Amino acid sequence: MSRSNRFKYLVICILVFVVSCKDKNNNGATAATINFDIVQDFYSKSINESLALIDSLAMYPSESSEAKDIFKSLRIAFKKAEPYASYLSPEVGHKTNGPALPSFTDDTQRVLAPIGLQQIEQTIYEGGVSKAVYQEEIKLTKGLLYVLKRNVDQREMNAQRFFISIHQQLLRIISLGISGFDTPVSHLGINETIISLESLQFVYKNSVQQIVISKDKKLNEELLDNISKAIAFIKINNDFETFDRYTFIRNYMNPITKNWVEVRKVSDIWKSTTSTPFNFEASTFFEEDSFNTDYFTPPANRKPSEKQIALGKKLFFDKKLSLNNSVSCASCHNPDIAYADGLKTSIDNRGNKALRNAPTLINVVFQKSFFLDGRSQTLTEQISEVFMNKDEFNAEIHQFSDKILIDTTYNKMFIDVFGDVPSKNTEVIRAISSYISSLKGMNSRFDKNIRGEEDNYTASEKNGVNLFMGKALCATCHFMPLTNGTVPPFYSESEREVIGVPKTNKNEELDTDLGFYWMYNNALHKGMFKTPTIRNIEKTAPYMHNGVYNTLEEVMDFYNKGGGAGLGFDLPHQTLPFDELNLSKEEVGDLIAFMKTLTDNY
Repeated sequence: MSRSNRFKYLVICILVFVVSCKDKNNNGATAATINFDIVQDFYSKSINESLALIDSLAMYPSESSEAKDIFKSLRIAFKKAEPYASYLSPEVGHKTNGPALPSFTDDTQRVLAPIGLQQIEQTIYEGGVSKAVYQEEIKLTKGLLYVLKRNVDQREMNAQRFFISIHQQLLRIISLGISGFDTPVSHLGINETIISLESLQFVYKNSVQQIVISKDKKLNEELLDNISKAIAFIKINNDFETFDRYTFIRNYMNPITKNWVEVRKVSDIWKSTTSTPFNFEASTFFEEDSFNTDYFTPPANRKPSEKQIALGKKLFFDKKLSLNNSVSCASCHNPDIAYADGLKTSIDNRGNKALRNAPTLINVVFQKSFFLDGRSQTLTEQISEVFMNKDEFNAEIHQFSDKILIDTTYNKMFIDVFGDVPSKNTEVIRAISSYISSLKGMNSRFDKNIRGEEDNYTASEKNGVNLFMGKALCATCHFMPLTNGTVPPFYSESEREVIGVPKTNKNEELDTDLGFYWMYNNALHKGMFKTPTIRNIEKTAPYMHNGVYNTLEEVMDFYNKGGGAGLGFDLPHQTLPFDELNLSKEEVGDLIAFMKTLTDNY
């Protein structure tokens, strides 16, 4: 064979090898050969339809029946586009379908009037707004939709965007759609879940279905069958107050989520990433590892070693970290009571009562702000403030105190973890942060029952779940499944609320702690505090930022009456609906029964 022929032969062999390697993982189908054009066109047409409908909405008075009909169609079109449109523009997507509350701009310190679909919903269904204001709401919301349209049209759909956006939408159904968060006035959200599921069917059939059929026909059949069953379940009873959310999640949504996780694996066109809040390998949103700790952790403290966590644990219990050797982290966060302290308000380093109640540290990592007033943005920043606070550790950040080295085991531990004994407390704080971040719990009776591992939930507990996610409106602030205020599905912010907590449990006087108000001195923030987790609540009494309530019955009475405004306090900026919930004594008991099942085996 001549030299030129040998060269040609070699080139052909290389090309054949490359092509075969490219195709062999997918039986001839790869990410490059999956055509997402139909899917992207579906999302594009849906957002265009939203824009056309909002134009039509502007032609009718807000109080007209035509306005309600068009609004319903507008929301349906938006729900079809939502997975991809909001994935590409999380902040704009959230504003488009976020709560009808004034917003505060950190940079200009201006208070902006609420906009978006929920504000338009409130205007249409409750009235009390002038024609000019209504038209302005429509105009500004149309602007948001136009931004979403531009991104949908200009940014090409690919495997990563496809799978992440669908994963987010599955969580939206559970945490926002069926809970009433999406449509707090009209309660259209449950029926809109049908739209989300039908859209999932459509985009699946027009993208990766053929790969799945070629590899696992049973999985394809199961997914489509489970979606159909879920839709049928909603059609049987879609009343907001009586809808069985517990059964819907356990028996219908969880199987779909499990199927979708397998679809991603079987299609083999996108490997999961650690840059999002999710662990894409978790089969449901209620697993012990459903959420990705790294996403919530500053880069310098991700993936700590077991030795770093062990060092952090030892430091967590060491009183020598405080200047007068009087307190440790565990002084206010006792493992025996879910890392709270059981006190109305904590005790400072001089034995005096502190201003606020100590919250649990379990699952504290899954937040985007820290302290009850939300003033710290990271866990390490929060721990640093504890070191510097004169009422807590009263210690310097930049000066390591070698008094802890009286315990000689510290020397080896610091060297093993950081290569040397530190000269400042930065490494100490990192180690403690690593330990606290490891305090995760999603293994309660609720989790085991909702996952289908156990079947020992009582009728009262099931009804409690349904009330929590429905009539009682708890899950519109304490979002499922984490039950804290970090907003799904992006988990980029933790909500702060004004609920009007009283000074004593006699409910006669508003508490004087102004919370987040200290940051900007804006009236909008008076009495504003971070929404805590409900998990392990049975162990963490007393309740509220000031420990005012000793029992869950007292807490539920406060909410049942409409919070501080319902009690008669002057709270123009209360974010909690101040209407009475009208929960019966039995319903309150069911809610408490459910909340007690959220205790982790920590």
